[in-house]
Amino acid sequence: MAGRNHLYIPGPTNVPNEILNAMHIPMEDHRSPLFPKLLTPLLQDLKKIFRTETGQAFVFPATGTAGWEIALTNTLNPGDKVLIYRFGQFSHLWGEMARRLGLDVEIHQETWGKGIPLDRLEARLKEDTQHEIKAVLATHNETATGVTSDIAGVRKALDASNHPALLFVDGVSSIASLDFRMDEWGIDGAISGSQKGFMMPAGGAFLAFSQKALRATETSTFPRCFLDLKDQINSNKDGYTPYTPALPILYGLRKALDMLLEEGLDNVYARHFRLAEGTRKAVAAWGLKICAQPGFESDTVTAIMVPEDKDARDVISAAFNKYNISLGGGLSELAGKAFRIGHVGDMNDVSMLGAIAGVEMALLDTGFDIIPGSGVAAAIEYYRATAK
Repeated sequence: MAGRNHLYIPGPTNVPNEILNAMHIPMEDHRSPLFPKLLTPLLQDLKKIFRTETGQAFVFPATGTAGWEIALTNTLNPGDKVLIYRFGQFSHLWGEMARRLGLDVEIHQETWGKGIPLDRLEARLKEDTQHEIKAVLATHNETATGVTSDIAGVRKALDASNHPALLFVDGVSSIASLDFRMDEWGIDGAISGSQKGFMMPAGGAFLAFSQKALRATETSTFPRCFLDLKDQINSNKDGYTPYTPALPILYGLRKALDMLLEEGLDNVYARHFRLAEGTRKAVAAWGLKICAQPGFESDTVTAIMVPEDKDARDVISAAFNKYNISLGGGLSELAGKAFRIGHVGDMNDVSMLGAIAGVEMALLDTGFDIIPGSGVAAAIEYYRATAK
């Protein structure tokens, strides 16, 4: 098929040519006196994306999933109680990881389409008068359902209950795309990955930890080696890494940070809102519903529900095989019930109009009763009216 594949999944996302070119480098000596000139400014600028001045940033040659494990095993002890709300596949997987690592996981089931229920969270924390809960695990943006939770509200619940639990946030599909304020929201561990808002290939786990979380590493007894924060701290202070780094990831991150900071984080957040809102206007014009309930809509991914007599996998197949467009599938409980459009990373209005047009053709081809051009027209009018 002529032309390139159009990637409209919520990660990995499109990689700009500027970042691809920056990653295309010869290998170099990562123990040379020049290497700290690359790594030290990277870690400082990464803190700007997390919006922390008091925390410390880290880069691991790994993924966001490894970031979950880094947060848990470096600050907690086997048998510690952690609290998590399950409202999608990725909050489920994080809780399952904690269980497999030997933590006492208190999972609260929530409707898929909603986020963290702040009132019930606060009530549960107030019940825990002995402070048995050592960490709250909060999924900021649940990629499976297109749901964003209120992390500032989670911090307010912790403060209102005077609870000392650590607050760890999965920001893999939110950081560098959605408003994220580590210091202001009192986050102790922020976890992200290279393949979404950072617009890079998978292979980089980007994290930041508060001073409170770093102090907790001194009493953690979990066995660890490759994912040990102490090794990173000891090496990073001199501008080095404890083992061979993924140099292309570091050079790609340098360019990604430059691009994000040049655009301005507030502009990045506003752009993602516009991309998402145009997509939501199109979905409404088709007469379909999104998974996220009002107030929980994500600006990086939209999960679109299909009628009971339809199978979302048919839409995904038609989009890929006829129009060379990759869409996200429904995961776990949403398999066959939803498909997902990613609007994260290196995208603009015209990018999204291409996605919406391709989805619209796939919907028509699979028997959906929609008016041709309706979704595209709705998105066009929104984008035109809000363009600067």
